[in-house]
Amino acid sequence: MKKYYVLDTNVLLHSPNALYAFNEHIVVIPEIVIEELDKFKKEATERGNNSRHVSRIIDSLRNQGNLLEGVSLNDHGGRLILEANHTATTMPLYWEKDNADNRILQVCKGLTENGQQAILVSRDTNMRVKSSILKIQAEDFRNDKVSNIEDQYTGRITVYTSSAVIDEFHKDDNNHIDPSVLFVFDDLTDMLMPATLVTNQFLLIKSTDKDRHTALGRFNGKNVIHLKYKNYNPFGITPRNIGQIFMQECLMMSAAEAPLVILKGMSGTAKTFYSLAVGLYKYMECRPKEYQHILICRPNSMLDEGIGFLPGTEAEKIEPYMRAIKDNLFILMSGNSLNDDKEVAQAEDTVNMLFEKRIINTEALAYQRGRSLQKYWVIFDEMQNATPRQAKAVLTRPGLGTKMILLGDPAQIDNPLLDSQSNGLSYASEKMMGSKLCFQVTMLPEECERSALAAEAAMRL
Repeated sequence: MKKYYVLDTNVLLHSPNALYAFNEHIVVIPEIVIEELDKFKKEATERGNNSRHVSRIIDSLRNQGNLLEGVSLNDHGGRLILEANHTATTMPLYWEKDNADNRILQVCKGLTENGQQAILVSRDTNMRVKSSILKIQAEDFRNDKVSNIEDQYTGRITVYTSSAVIDEFHKDDNNHIDPSVLFVFDDLTDMLMPATLVTNQFLLIKSTDKDRHTALGRFNGKNVIHLKYKNYNPFGITPRNIGQIFMQECLMMSAAEAPLVILKGMSGTAKTFYSLAVGLYKYMECRPKEYQHILICRPNSMLDEGIGFLPGTEAEKIEPYMRAIKDNLFILMSGNSLNDDKEVAQAEDTVNMLFEKRIINTEALAYQRGRSLQKYWVIFDEMQNATPRQAKAVLTRPGLGTKMILLGDPAQIDNPLLDSQSNGLSYASEKMMGSKLCFQVTMLPEECERSALAAEAAMRL
């Protein structure tokens, strides 16, 4: 039996191609949704762009037939219906008749009363709650959602093997380990099970008979190999924990080997700090120079309400969003040796010089569409506040010799329309898992190096 999926406005504003996500079933758009979309079409935002995109799709489908009777969406029997009926369907007396949400629910109720299996699809939790009052089935739009944050890919794994295997691995940097001799601990059975590895996954290898006998490696798709850069100190930085060793490895690799790096984890684990350090090392100390530009972008979501219109150039408008970048650069340029005001001022001048001489460029995420970046070191910070569509847009920008680094914490999202399963960072991470071009590391809570208080707060709050 075909189902009738009634789409809320917010679904189409979030994902314009949601119309095509329901295979052989019927997609219903209440006429009030068209009116709601019309309110956003003049916005110079992603929401406005999505509104216009949806309108163009529906207009093109209008040329195929009568939208009120239904037009074909695919070869599987799926159809789109523009629903203007059910205006006389009885609703609770205290519900406003002119409310857009109530009108959408009225359509769902009318379809149900006519014997159709109507399902409301909405990203609005309150809308889904209201549907339960009318005994209407409702669900979130899950087409671009990924696993729960606890189940998302981390890019790292702890495995177990014998001491003999680890000893042989340590004998020579060219030695490797066959994945068939590696095991993982199963919490449910309290037993060791054969390990299933993902290409480019990092490994902490522990001995089954000696507690402190360990090794670090990376699975290249065939075997576990040694890390090449664990003893490096880019821009004078030394890794303080295993997660930072893994970060350093994938950041130090060339753009040809690792064009995409995704670093996730709680605040204070040095994701941004390490990305800047390796980028400056590659730009300023390596010869021949691997990258011609260092570019930093961030979504413009804020922790609290905005402070109003910001005058000035693009760089001046986004400067407030880049203060975290300047904080990290100040630490990189000064180290821990600041003893007087003169040294502090000198470090600040050095940081300002990096921007004034355009060694480091900062740009708004919104202006990256259409670009082709050649030999760029690009850091996309706070990408948990970007949408999946924005993530796709930026990941299709790199040209030859460009390295893209996506950073963020899926547990700290400031964009009210996103969550830990629907943000661009998590979406890119899950979709790129297993790609030979993508390297990922999720930092652990105990690897927070900002301060004892920062680590404690991140774990408790």
